Order: sequence, then C-alpha cells, then structure tokens
Amino acid sequence: MTKNTNSKQYDLEDRTFEFTKRVRKFVKKLTRTIANIEDSKQLIKASGSVGANYIEANESLSKF
Repeated sequence: MTKNTNSKQYDLEDRTFEFTKRVRKFVKKLTRTIANIEDSKQLIKASGSVGANYIEANESLSKF
C-alpha cells in the first residue's frame, strides 16, 4: 500500500473496484440512444477489465 502526504492508505484493488462501480452508475444516467447503448457496453467492459488485469498481474508477481 502507498501513503500520500495526508497519510491515507490507498489499495489499488479497492480503487479499481470503486472505479468500476462509478462507471456503471454514470452509464445508468446516460440517455438511451443507440450510440450510447453500444458505447456504454464497451465502457463497462473496459472499466471492469482494469481491476481484473491488476489482480491477475499482482498474482503473477507474487508467484516469483
């Protein structure tokens, strides 16, 4: 974990999960047009893969 100048601890796994939740909340507020629906699908997938990629990379580093 990393500390910043305010002595707050940030866990990247938790932050990526929060990011994913915030993206989904944002997408729900968009108007439902064909373009927004298609783009929203991609945005949701991409935001979820950030956390999944971090977890996978972190696990592979811990094996060595």
